[in-house]
Amino acid sequence: MKRIITATVQNRSGVLNRITGMLQRRQFNIESISVGETEIPGISKMTLVVDVSDDQKTEQLTKQLNKQIDVIKVSDITDKAIVARELALIKVASTPQQSTEIQGLVTPFRGTVIDISKESITIQVTGKPDKIDALIALLRPYGIKELARTGVTALLRGHQPQTHVTEISQFSV
Repeated sequence: MKRIITATVQNRSGVLNRITGMLQRRQFNIESISVGETEIPGISKMTLVVDVSDDQKTEQLTKQLNKQIDVIKVSDITDKAIVARELALIKVASTPQQSTEIQGLVTPFRGTVIDISKESITIQVTGKPDKIDALIALLRPYGIKELARTGVTALLRGHQPQTHVTEISQFSV
């Protein structure tokens, strides 16, 4: 089961190494990882897509991440209302005659041709991972010469649906 985990961290040398090392030691497989600065100077956000076998392992993962030096906050956002995107650059073998045909395949995916040569065409596409997978599958018969994907990055949507959980306060009468 793939889980999307976000970690807000101090932007310091070694943080990424410590986190990936901890995941490796505990045998969590990282499907994708993206890291970048946030709106706050000195703070970065990591988005990890991790293959986790059950809820107990997910809880273990978030607890272990929270123990890491320079980690400020960890959230499992898999089951929340999120916006998740990925960027891919795809270089496809093409002849001048195939160029128009390939561009026709890319257009419905809202991809952009960013480079054309006699032997290849390079496409940029953003979207959900399954959208990118679908475009790659359509382009494979032409011959993919090179492929680079950023990995998923995600944010919570502005409005989160309320869950119906009854809280009992020790101060209730």
